[in-house]
Amino acid sequence: MVHEKGEQNHIIHELAWNTFKEAADKALELKLYGAGQDLLKTAFSGNVCGMGPGVAEMEIEERDTDPIVVFAADKTRAGSFNYPLFRIFADPMNTAGLVIDPHMLCGFKFEVVDTIENKAITLKCPDEMYELLALIGTVGRYAISRIKRADDDLPCASSSVSKLSLIAGKYVGKDDPVMITRAQHGLPAVGEILAPFMHTYFVMGWMRGSHWGPIIPVGLKDSKCTAFDGPPRLVVLSFQVSDGESSATTTENP
Repeated sequence: MVHEKGEQNHIIHELAWNTFKEAADKALELKLYGAGQDLLKTAFSGNVCGMGPGVAEMEIEERDTDPIVVFAADKTRAGSFNYPLFRIFADPMNTAGLVIDPHMLCGFKFEVVDTIENKAITLKCPDEMYELLALIGTVGRYAISRIKRADDDLPCASSSVSKLSLIAGKYVGKDDPVMITRAQHGLPAVGEILAPFMHTYFVMGWMRGSHWGPIIPVGLKDSKCTAFDGPPRLVVLSFQVSDGESSATTTENP
């Protein structure tokens, strides 16, 4: 959703919650398995965060051109975007703009959240690249939550870091993380954002959330559970923001 009410606005979050709730009610009516299992609470409390669904938000000032790429994963956990986010915003072998684009030579700042102790630290790349890698390799605990451009704090990416098992105190399903990234015009190009997904990598999740498996980019029509209640899947949608509104710019396939 694109709006002018800022992050964590109760009106926007309530709209999202009501949408989830109506979809869950319809699933229950159809007797679908696991209907509404990710909605951990029954009453809206003013904010979707901590209620089950993954949440990613960014407050931005619209640029001359502002492509937005939205990622949604299934059958995996928070932290699954650590690897591609590092490749996109810190690896010059993936993102040539880190070397070529003068607006990207300053590097990027990564906010990493400790999902167990609920702490956060910000690390700047390339200066603190090794420290960043030391954390984000432990995907079961540390997750990249936000990325900003180092010289002007321009918001670049946001991903969900909530873990259902920590919220509920027991296994209730996978986290189904989501992520928003901005592209072009002093940021990684759309092609550089998609490049890390040309070769799959292993993520936590899959069957009953207790296995590791390759995350597979698919189109919306193919994002269905198959073998072993999986595999972990990823869909990508891209939009162009113009005058406070967004429109789809590409097909559903990454």
